[in-house]
Amino acid sequence: MTSPIVVRVKRKRILELLASGKRSDGRGITEYREIQIESGVIERAEGSARVRLGDTEVIVGIKVGTGTPFADVPDKGVLTVNAELVPLASPEFEPGPPGEQAVELARVVDRGIRESKAIDLEKLCVESGKLVFVVFIDVYVLNHDGNLIDASALAALAALLNTKMFKYEVVNGEIVKKPGYNPLPMVNYPVAVTFAKIGDKLLMDTGLDEEHVMDARLTMTLDKDGHVCAIQKGGGSGYFTQQEILDATKTALEKTEELRKIVVKS
Repeated sequence: MTSPIVVRVKRKRILELLASGKRSDGRGITEYREIQIESGVIERAEGSARVRLGDTEVIVGIKVGTGTPFADVPDKGVLTVNAELVPLASPEFEPGPPGEQAVELARVVDRGIRESKAIDLEKLCVESGKLVFVVFIDVYVLNHDGNLIDASALAALAALLNTKMFKYEVVNGEIVKKPGYNPLPMVNYPVAVTFAKIGDKLLMDTGLDEEHVMDARLTMTLDKDGHVCAIQKGGGSGYFTQQEILDATKTALEKTEELRKIVVKS
């Protein structure tokens, strides 16, 4: 845990830099660190991807199983997202059940995929009300140097685009595998971008030092058509003005289009 004195010193230095339009690593206010995306990195998963965002590193694995649909959507497959903050990734992470940060990370990634209707869940229905495919998305943070939400959302999207489902037929209510594979039925490509408010500035892709001193955080997930499909505030008790949200939305539209192209090409 960073001491309050250290936080105050860091905040003062960061505010001084921001006042002149600078950041400690020389980036612009809305500039992202170098992004590296590798797909198909887990051999036994149906889909996977590793994202490096500066020194932040996240890996996502996708497993596709079968199960019972939810009663209120009997003709749709099931999506579930879990996140694990590996203790080796940061001194801030501890072993044990998922904490608040891990739960929030999983929920933000889940909401962006779900609300954008990224996966055509109706095509994952085998028998209405009885049998559907279940898509498990597991997020593992391997190194934490800030902006876990954006890195995890990018990795999740890249992994979903990499996912292959076995071909099958239904015989007497049972799934029988056939030779070959089909891609997961993806119909949208949600991308999350996070803004951190420090003083009166809105930064994107915060490093860990910047996150330690931010007043609040705002994550927007936009679909391929530029529509905001999910929004989440967190990271502190600070607030965002209406104008700041409008400005952030405009910037998010430009940035998500840029990031989406990187993912689709990976």
